[in-house]
Amino acid sequence: MSSNTARSTLDALPSERVLWLGLLCALELLAVVAYFRFTSSELVSVRYALYPFVWINVGVLAVVATDPIPTARRYRLLGVAVAVGYFLLLAWFAGMVSLAPAGHDHAASGVSVAMPSPGWGPTLSYTGAVFQFALVPFRVVGYLSLAYLVYATVLESLSASATGLIGLFSCVSCAFPLLSSLASGTAGSAAALATVYAFGVDLSTLVFVVAVALLYWRPGVPSRGGA
Repeated sequence: MSSNTARSTLDALPSERVLWLGLLCALELLAVVAYFRFTSSELVSVRYALYPFVWINVGVLAVVATDPIPTARRYRLLGVAVAVGYFLLLAWFAGMVSLAPAGHDHAASGVSVAMPSPGWGPTLSYTGAVFQFALVPFRVVGYLSLAYLVYATVLESLSASATGLIGLFSCVSCAFPLLSSLASGTAGSAAALATVYAFGVDLSTLVFVVAVALLYWRPGVPSRGGA
């Protein structure tokens, strides 16, 4: 085989990143199949079982492909502060973190772990005297990836208000007031709101992907640090 033929063959092979992604998807599918095969849980919807991996895979790919530009330490600290605040804001609107309800029985406080299907679980929950949280794996990974992309955006001295805030709408609970106000002035608004609830996971997954895409590519930016 000539050197040119060998080079053409190597160029035709999938990149290392694609191979790792394929392996990751295979392991995720195997985990889902094994979960429903060896537990008493019933698979109600295939898409709801797979949506968590859309969040995880898209988020991880965006983070791996993003290389924040080198900059001064004070700007990195500012970027970290903005990213942490952004993540906490997302977690708050998503209901992952909240204040403990009034009149909460402190005897019931503590840590618990639930085991829904992979991606949805294992879910770590905590209820205390002041606050409570429920960490759903795919949302944690998704929101961390959005926060990292916001960090990279801040380092490029850009305002994250236009694209970064779109990430807020990856949680239907924070998009709901907007959808509610739009629907309130139309006939059949109750049906429209019911549709939002019925397809909440679908909508949040779609907007999450759009948010990641806008934060990664940032249309109109002349230069960026992404790979």
